[in-house]
Amino acid sequence: MNRRQLTKLLGLSGIVLTIPQPITLFAQNNNNMDKKEFEVIIIGGSYAGLSAAMALGRSLRRTLVIDAGKPCNRQTPHSHNFLTQDGSTPKEISEIAKSQVAKYDSIEFYDGLAVSGKRNNIGFEVTTSKGDVFTAKKLVLATGVKDLMPDIKGFSECWGISVVHCPYCHGYEIRNKKTAIIATGERAFHLASLVNNLTQEITIITSGSKDFEVKQLEKLKQHDIQIIEKEISAIEHHNGQMEKIVFKDGSTEYFESAYASIPFEQNSNIPQELGCKITENGHIEVNFMQKTSEDGIFACGDNSTMMRSVSMAVSSGTITGAMVNHELSQENF
Repeated sequence: MNRRQLTKLLGLSGIVLTIPQPITLFAQNNNNMDKKEFEVIIIGGSYAGLSAAMALGRSLRRTLVIDAGKPCNRQTPHSHNFLTQDGSTPKEISEIAKSQVAKYDSIEFYDGLAVSGKRNNIGFEVTTSKGDVFTAKKLVLATGVKDLMPDIKGFSECWGISVVHCPYCHGYEIRNKKTAIIATGERAFHLASLVNNLTQEITIITSGSKDFEVKQLEKLKQHDIQIIEKEISAIEHHNGQMEKIVFKDGSTEYFESAYASIPFEQNSNIPQELGCKITENGHIEVNFMQKTSEDGIFACGDNSTMMRSVSMAVSSGTITGAMVNHELSQENF
């Protein structure tokens, strides 16, 4: 019985969505699949990767999605600012997306981690941590990024819950709360300007030098935004909900939420391994068609844009899928 027959039997509109981790079933079956050659391999099966897969599946492209099942927002309780999905959990959105992509017979799933990639006479060869090797004409990198947590006790437990990165994704939910901005300089000033209409209790914590221009300091003072230069040692919380910030001098300050600007790195070394250019901000360089600097390689999602949100990942994935299909069509016509 193939996937389409199974889906029809169970009834996609109801029963299939109630099966825990429905795609795991497909992935387990596909881990032992004989098929090793595809037209497209997508590394990363979160929002961008699944969106690209849907566009390719609808174009009948033989596509393999390799995914380890660890999206960067797995700790975030709800996703927002995504039309039709506002307030859904990231897992809910992902499971619905996977069940819909799985309807297309040309799409295969592989449950595992892609650890290396190289060019070959077909196009590209991708090897997984289990030692499986797959080839394809085109490669889509939807590998995401990895946030680098500061050495602050409790920070990682609060990340994505009460310590957040984006006012568009989370600002409404933490409106009117006493809010810290853990950043300095231009980034802190920019966040303060965006958050100013969401709460009247804003404090910037710079953990050292303020690094503000005189005009910026005047503007912050005008809006009664305080600045604390002390370094943070811990965030006290309850199940990820911030209660107070503890400073290295032993003092504490009550806060209910915080915005933080923290560094990141590419979640996979495959882009660099294949020679893809990386921007000075650490993203994979792509053009308006989501093409990287390397022929045949496309990138989408958080790994190639500053705009980190589910809706933007889906958008970039759709563009990527369409452009990969366009390229294959032109080569085969």
